[in-house]
Amino acid sequence: QVQLVESGGGLVQAGGSLRLSCAASGRTFSNYVIGWFRQAPGKEREFVAAMHRSGGTTRYADFVKGRFIMSRDNVNYTVYLQMNSLMSEDTAVYYCAARAGTILSQREKEYDSWGQGTQVTVSS
Repeated sequence: QVQLVESGGGLVQAGGSLRLSCAASGRTFSNYVIGWFRQAPGKEREFVAAMHRSGGTTRYADFVKGRFIMSRDNVNYTVYLQMNSLMSEDTAVYYCAARAGTILSQREKEYDSWGQGTQVTVSS
């Protein structure tokens, strides 16, 4: 398995931007699909985005299309989530997760490794 650590969360005003990072350990990082999920208070964790291990294909949840951009740096074992035009509804704990293979799954149960999460709070 790969170990993941998120960072970059914080407090931002509506309309602002944040960039989350997910740093991975292990030289097998490039073998994993990386996903971003989020969990708002009182709600279930939901899929945000996932990227193929090559970085060539990305899948986004409908509610972030056009606002969030996912990227990855396989040399430095880091994945990023650039979040623009943030809304109060984006307030949540954001997690990155990894799964072996090539499927850009939206199902959290199909991811084997998880980070501890980073809090994003958007004030209106």
